[in-house]
Amino acid sequence: MNGTMALILAQDGLTTGIIYALLSLSILLVFLVTRILWVPAGEFVTFGALTMGVLQRHEVPATVWLLAALGGATLAREGVRAWRSGRRTNWWLMAVSYAVLPTAVVGAAIVLAPMDLPIFAQVLLTLAITVPMAPMIYRSAFLDLAGSPVLILLFVAVAVHYLLTGLGLVFFGPDGMRTPPFIPGRLDIGVTRISWHLILVIGVALALTGSLFAFFERTFWGKSMRAVALNRRGARLVGVKPEAAGTIAFGIAGLIGCLSGILIAPVTGIYYDSGFLIGLRGFVGAVLGGLASFPAAIAGSIFLGLFESYASFFASAYKEAIVFSLLVPILIWRSVIERRRHALPDDAE
Repeated sequence: MNGTMALILAQDGLTTGIIYALLSLSILLVFLVTRILWVPAGEFVTFGALTMGVLQRHEVPATVWLLAALGGATLAREGVRAWRSGRRTNWWLMAVSYAVLPTAVVGAAIVLAPMDLPIFAQVLLTLAITVPMAPMIYRSAFLDLAGSPVLILLFVAVAVHYLLTGLGLVFFGPDGMRTPPFIPGRLDIGVTRISWHLILVIGVALALTGSLFAFFERTFWGKSMRAVALNRRGARLVGVKPEAAGTIAFGIAGLIGCLSGILIAPVTGIYYDSGFLIGLRGFVGAVLGGLASFPAAIAGSIFLGLFESYASFFASAYKEAIVFSLLVPILIWRSVIERRRHALPDDAE
């Protein structure tokens, strides 16, 4: 270990830490708004990265058929729910959201995928294919269980994770993919050389974080989601629909996951089952931040990325165990805090 190696490891750790930070934001957002532990967060990373890789080979990604199937299933589920409730429903909006738009995306992918598209168009097409799956999964798999205990929601989330992992194997096969960097080369700053891709990752992360901050502070739906996160029943009493807030939260989570996959694909090879460990690291980062604060989750995730980078250098064989061992003291500390908070008066004395 010398100064040059330390700086290189710091760059790698910062890149992965920023990706973990984005994932921790999506996991924390979904949990605060819907009380669902978003286990399949990592699958959207893999779907985004691998869909982008398939498009760069000028092939039609199989994820378009999953989008079409989810659109049909969600439309059918929404129709059954509306029929049972007897409430007035905007059928045109449902048809456009779950039938017309997915069909248009599938058609665009079939036509545009064989073309030599610029990188920006490939990114937009990847986002159009992958991001809508997240709110569709929420509407079709989780919405009817909104009032269920967290443990039941966790079981459903794990089931969705395994389903998406299996479909990933069917869609992309067992071989991994690694896309070329968006901006090749490095920037010489004297002390070290920083890759342009790292600068791009930092810029995208800052832009996305700033956009989320403005969304939650300045827009009606952002404030509504904050209200649902603080008091679900109270938000419903003042006219906020928790179901709509949950749909938006899942849409944002899908966007963050897909964008994270696109950004991390040039850094490391992505396989169909890479999402679980990546998502688990995002969860660890959120836990390090207390699972309650977005800035703390970002700080915890960046620390995790740096810690993982140096741990892989000194003890690569035990990297996974060392990284996830960070959860142990945090969980012990949280359990002690919760016991003190809920202690009876007699116990407190």
